[in-house]
Amino acid sequence: MLKVLLTRRWPEAVERRFLEAFDTTLNQADTPLSPEALARALREHDVVCPTVSDRITPEILATASPMRARLLANYGVGFNHIDVSACARSGLTVTNTPDVLTDATAEIAILLMLTAARRAGEGERELREGRWTGWRPTHHMGAGVVGKTLGLLGFGRIGRAVARRVWRGFDMRVVYHSRTRAAAEVEAETGAAWRSSAEAVLAEADFLSLHMPGGATTRGLIGAEQLRAMKPTAFLINTARGDVVDEAALAEALANGVIAGAGLDVYADEPAVSPALRSLDNVVLLPHLGSATRETREAMGMRVFENVAAFAAGRTPPDVVG
Repeated sequence: MLKVLLTRRWPEAVERRFLEAFDTTLNQADTPLSPEALARALREHDVVCPTVSDRITPEILATASPMRARLLANYGVGFNHIDVSACARSGLTVTNTPDVLTDATAEIAILLMLTAARRAGEGERELREGRWTGWRPTHHMGAGVVGKTLGLLGFGRIGRAVARRVWRGFDMRVVYHSRTRAAAEVEAETGAAWRSSAEAVLAEADFLSLHMPGGATTRGLIGAEQLRAMKPTAFLINTARGDVVDEAALAEALANGVIAGAGLDVYADEPAVSPALRSLDNVVLLPHLGSATRETREAMGMRVFENVAAFAAGRTPPDVVG
């Protein structure tokens, strides 16, 4: 029977499915595995199912030799924590879980947009800490979203889901930039207008939402220069990958009023979050909740199961990346 390791605790229904079908080991402690433990897992299991908290590097793969594992079935759509090229050289197939977390992540992007714009995080902290003295006309005045311009960098499934919802729900104007322009029918049903450069989107956006993959080509894409190109009344929203944003530059821009605010769900060095960002009131910080609904997390796990089941049956898994 196929020997499988789940590197973190997954929803109970998913774990039960794995336990019934395979010789499955669970990480009962539910803490990230050390590099040494990951290497040992690759030596001792046919399939390892990592999450975003597991960094699979060339060094770990080298330490794992001779390697028993032939499949890394990632729990998540993003896979920039896995060196896919090094895995391929080591004979490891890598899969992910596309499609199933689109709606949940789009919801978090919109939540961050609304929370940052209306200063809801500041208001809740004030109330919980007993500092609220009552209603007054100038108290915590934020920004409205209806009729404003949403700029999207990246226009895949999640970016399109966000566009569709804010265009229809908040009567927002939507502009986007991506390497490839979407089909006319996609633009029509999302209300989105293509721009030929990221710079054009930066200049127009009242809210800039990031939806590109992580990795070497997008690391630090939003830095001091890009933040200065935004409106001083604009807000930055990131539900993509933390390393897409230069966090030091963002903290400085927020502190100095270069932009009005930000909402972040992902960070460059999770779970560590920049103390400079944590000290600021005009940034909303969430602990990577993009896919955190019961329905979505179960669907992600079942998508992993489908990939492992295909592998076990000698078929090509449906969600191979790289």
